[in-house]
Amino acid sequence: MTLEALKQACSTCHDCRLSQKRRNVVFGEGNPASPLVLVGEGPGDEEDKTGRPFVGRSGQMLDRALADNGLSRADVYICNTVKCRAADWSTGKPQNRPPSPDEVATCRQWLVPQLEAISPWVIVCIGAPSAKNLIKKDFKITQERGKYFRCAYAKTAIATLHPSYILRQSTKEFDGGYSLLVADIHLAWTTALRLREENRG
Repeated sequence: MTLEALKQACSTCHDCRLSQKRRNVVFGEGNPASPLVLVGEGPGDEEDKTGRPFVGRSGQMLDRALADNGLSRADVYICNTVKCRAADWSTGKPQNRPPSPDEVATCRQWLVPQLEAISPWVIVCIGAPSAKNLIKKDFKITQERGKYFRCAYAKTAIATLHPSYILRQSTKEFDGGYSLLVADIHLAWTTALRLREENRG
């Protein structure tokens, strides 16, 4: 199935409870021919409104980290492990929550063929949940970010800090780990270009 056909099929998915209150499926965007794919955990409120990944405060930080590497969304592909917003509606006002294991497992029917269709050389897992889904279940983000790992869906994968974590940690004196995010994207991008070049011809 082509990426566009997969996106169309995903847009009508009702296989888990996340579909019940979503406004938009957030499939992914960017350059499907890119050697690099960035994978986050799942959409939040702004993403659910727009149908685009990483467009809230975290997305603005991710865009800045890409720009600091001379990149934009047109150079990479960005998606999430789940395609619909996970929220707790018990108080009447939705609050973001981590997707449950069964929600993550159900959405792999879209994530796996999506990654297979793009066939990137390198995957960057943005945050621990993505790394636990695509690298290993016991991934420790603060200890293992920025390192190469085997991955079923790319030649290699690395993980980086999630912008939302960096925003929470940031102070006037400390960047919260933003410099690490920039460095990890640099490593991933240069590695992806090198691997693509080495395997041409």
